[in-house]
Order: sequence, then C-alpha cells, then structure tokens
Amino acid sequence: MSSLPYTFRSSGRRPSTALAVVTIWALIFAAYALLDASPAILAVVGAFTLPALYDLVRDPQSSLTLDTQTLRWVSGRQEAEIALAEIDHLRFDTRLDLSVRLTVVRPSGIKIRIPYPATPPHTLFEAVAQDAGVTTRRYHFTLIG
Repeated sequence: MSSLPYTFRSSGRRPSTALAVVTIWALIFAAYALLDASPAILAVVGAFTLPALYDLVRDPQSSLTLDTQTLRWVSGRQEAEIALAEIDHLRFDTRLDLSVRLTVVRPSGIKIRIPYPATPPHTLFEAVAQDAGVTTRRYHFTLIG
C-alpha cells in the first residue's frame, strides 16, 4: 500500500483565526462602550490582531509534496525542491509549546528548515516519509536545533 505521492496544503484563511479576531474586536468594542476604556490602550490591543487580519485578507497558501523522487514545498515566497537521494534524514523537533518543527538534514550536515505553514501533521508525515525510504529522527522538547 503506497501512500505516495503525498501532498499537504494549508491556507492562511482559517475559521479559527477569523473567530479569534472577531472575538477580540467584540471585546475591544464592549470595553470601549461599557467600561469607557482608553482608546489608546484598546488601539494597542487591537494592533496585535493586525497580522491575523492580514492573513485572513491575503490568504497565503502553503504546500508540501513528497513523491518517490523529491520533497518540495512552497510557503509564501519560499520554494524549494530536494531530491530524496540528497536527504540524510528528516528531523522532527517537538518544542516546548508542543509544536513540531521539521528540518531536512543533508548528508553534509546542512540543515534546511521547512517553514511551519508548510509542515504537515507530524505523525502521518513521518509514516509516509518512512514508507518512501527516508530516515526520520524524533527529538522531544529541544530548545535549539
């Protein structure tokens, strides 16, 4: 049973992001109307939602594809393609916030970090990579990698 080619796609326009932004802005307006909160303080709080609003409007697309010959990804302006023969192993680093970062390690020791938006769910992708013959290594709770 071959799971190749494997493709993962993600979008910057997520319902959870929209819900969070709407909730925060509703709380800001409620604080202004009901508590007479300072507009300057509310503007600072609202400024923290601007990157999320930018992602909702722009809707950046990211993808990662693994086939029998290559690993390729696209995220924002970053785009890369590496032949599987040029990969020593894939390194899965679990961070303290429980997110998993994915790094391609070349035989020369050079590490290439795959952008987080293009990183697929690690349990599934690790199995697919092993099926493709790519060595994987897990590192839990590393601070630097």
